[in-house]
Amino acid sequence: MSPDTKVAVQVDGRTLTLTNLGKVLYPDSGFTKAEVLDYYQRVAPALLPHIAGRPLTLKRYPEGVAGEAFFQKHVTAHRPDWIRTARVDSESSRARGASVTYLVVDDLPALIWAANLAGLELHVPMWRMPRVREPDLLVFDLDPGAPANIVDCCRVAQDLRPMLAADGFAPLAKTSGGKGLQLYAPIAGVTSEQASDRAREYAERLEREQPRRAVSRMTKALRTGKVLIDWSQNNGSKTTVAPYSLRARQFPTVSTPVSWDEVAACRQPQDLFFTAEKVLDRVATRGDLFAPMLSGS
Repeated sequence: MSPDTKVAVQVDGRTLTLTNLGKVLYPDSGFTKAEVLDYYQRVAPALLPHIAGRPLTLKRYPEGVAGEAFFQKHVTAHRPDWIRTARVDSESSRARGASVTYLVVDDLPALIWAANLAGLELHVPMWRMPRVREPDLLVFDLDPGAPANIVDCCRVAQDLRPMLAADGFAPLAKTSGGKGLQLYAPIAGVTSEQASDRAREYAERLEREQPRRAVSRMTKALRTGKVLIDWSQNNGSKTTVAPYSLRARQFPTVSTPVSWDEVAACRQPQDLFFTAEKVLDRVATRGDLFAPMLSGS
């Protein structure tokens, strides 16, 4: 297939023109744009419920993962008239008083349209429209400081789990698609600021109890060989990579929901390394392991 191939397709009744289908976006594996689109089309039944209603930030890689990338918050002006958008007031100090018009992906045509922009990564906040900055999810982003790795993140996740469960939370884990692990739990009736405060309390508590293993502060000098429990992702203006989103790494890895048994059994990073093909197989055989996160939707 020529890299500049254009194909007009019908996706659930919407007409889309797909471009550059033969372009290799992951050079080390030869994974093409056509394969990116195929992955998102096939994983959509599991992915879409997790991002529906959430303002979406795309991380676009028009020249592939080895090229320059950029985050796109404002949806492009050149878009079909059926694309859903949402205007959200910005809390950025650099854009005080301004608003951002986000893409909202609720269906397969919108997902394929976004992926066709080489929007490899999908990032969303912990809240849905119209309940701006009123989260339905609590998140802990576990980020290992070398030489710590995802195995260490699993141990920290296992330590956090009973703390959360004691307070009525039911956390589940997913890989970041990179080096880390993320814990999510349904939450309701709080603001993003309150959720951040709550998450910070858990992070600081575990840092006190496991000072050699965990750290709650961003300071790089404190993070060597430890796992940062990044509670700040609960900020209402921040986003986290969505479940089942591709990541722009060496290989087409995916932010993949995993079971607690898999977390407990993890002994080497390869144990929780999932590419697009593996994830499609997992979803086909095991369904959406993150479905309990939709209970409050």
